Amino acid sequence: MGSLETDLIEEVRDWADLQRDVLSLIFQKLGGMEVLLTAQGVCSSWNRLSYDPRIWRRIDMRNSASILDSEYDLEKMARAALDRSCGQCVEFSAEGFASNELLEYLMEKVSVLKCFCLVSCHGISDDKLIEVAKKFPQLEELEITFCSFSKEVLETVGQSCPQLKHLRLNRHGYKYGIECDDEALAIAGNMPELRWLQLFGNNLSDDGLWAILDGCPHLESLDLRRCYNVNMAGKLQKRCMDQIRDLKFPNDSTDDYEFDAELGGYVSYDEDYSSGFSEIDLLSAEMYYELSDQEYDFSDYES
Repeated sequence: MGSLETDLIEEVRDWADLQRDVLSLIFQKLGGMEVLLTAQGVCSSWNRLSYDPRIWRRIDMRNSASILDSEYDLEKMARAALDRSCGQCVEFSAEGFASNELLEYLMEKVSVLKCFCLVSCHGISDDKLIEVAKKFPQLEELEITFCSFSKEVLETVGQSCPQLKHLRLNRHGYKYGIECDDEALAIAGNMPELRWLQLFGNNLSDDGLWAILDGCPHLESLDLRRCYNVNMAGKLQKRCMDQIRDLKFPNDSTDDYEFDAELGGYVSYDEDYSSGFSEIDLLSAEMYYELSDQEYDFSDYES
């Protein structure tokens, strides 16, 4: 084989590898649900790629509001994504459907988890969240949005996950919520390495904020929008502005907030919800049955 022919073959191989890399990036951007519902059914090569564990290092099952009321079994889809990751998943996000059973499956299938996000997942107990925290001490980012949890969960997260840098605890904002510093004190007493903290709609008071500023000396970003029990003035305001590089005040604009920012009244409930998203295209009959709650084995595309 001549030198020129060898070079041409190598160039073709390089382009093939590049194409696969580009497709892998596209699949990662699409998210878990889009891959399972649409991308894997486009053609045989895309179907094969959908089983590559590398594209399942980040499993994002959020933005599911458009199919929450459909016949798709979202927990089944999440389990399929975890299976395809072959233990390589390091980021997992779920919105509107996760349960204790799914988190148990997550702990069975994943060895190292660095980013964990739950949005509007109401069927999860404190005990299971505590188990997750103890199982994954390498956790660096945690989001619990519109979910019910206790201060004990935060205390365990802080004690079990010393590398935690990013924390988002989002609730709906209530103009006249009752002051409660339980979460603020749990953060202040157990998460000294925090760099980024979002407490949208929290009921912490001035005392709770002072505790966070003292207990989290490395904090660089703090989002206090809709935290109406905080009186951001005087010494407290000066301390925040001196210590925090990126600071959002209780009355700052919520235009860039990704969830529904509508104000509540006097009491706060845990019946939080997710916002609406665009519809997902319909699938072929075979793909529908694979991802629905009916028992059906979807045959892979032939090469």
